[in-house]
Amino acid sequence: MKPQLACFGRLGPPGWEALGETVNAAQDAGLLVIADGKRGDVPHTASVYAESLVGSGGGETLGADATTVNPLMGGDVLDAFIDVAGPAGAGLFVLVRTSNPGAGDLLDLDADGVPLFERIAGLVAEREGRLAGEQGLSGMGAVVGATEPRHLARLRELMPQSIFLIPGVGAQGGQAADLGPALGAHPASILVAASRSIAGAPDPAEAAEELRAELWRLN
Repeated sequence: MKPQLACFGRLGPPGWEALGETVNAAQDAGLLVIADGKRGDVPHTASVYAESLVGSGGGETLGADATTVNPLMGGDVLDAFIDVAGPAGAGLFVLVRTSNPGAGDLLDLDADGVPLFERIAGLVAEREGRLAGEQGLSGMGAVVGATEPRHLARLRELMPQSIFLIPGVGAQGGQAADLGPALGAHPASILVAASRSIAGAPDPAEAAEELRAELWRLN
């Protein structure tokens, strides 16, 4: 489950209380929770963000299993999140090449001969080992949009151990059938996020099952 923190935060304190209850209910049901807040700040503040979202402080923190991270302030921001996520057994999903139409305004800019998103992918790849799992995957993941599938093969080449969190399928125009190049050696190497296209379907359960079946066919 991937709760969007802004949708809870806009409701003020009752929203944050509802978020905590939602996370607890999801985890009690055996689901993993990705807190989608896209946080990023100077290292000291980044550590506080990490503690609040994925820290192991019991009831004093949200206690999510992973969170999304904005890397544009640099590698030391990622290091601050890793320092918290590692001991807590949590994962991170770093914004590498996002799914929104304006992503290319910055992320596709030339950065010494390659697009900026490839430089960000390099920061992720350098840190994959710090959150390495037992099955060849890393908790140092990457957000990679389905709306630009032409980048998937290169990003998988650059980040072989990362789990790709892939938004943009459905309402944003991305197609599940185009995601094959994102797959790594492990079948759990991609995690496709779809919300509006399922929640707004006449039969959400059927829509979710159809998407899952299409993704399994990629293997």
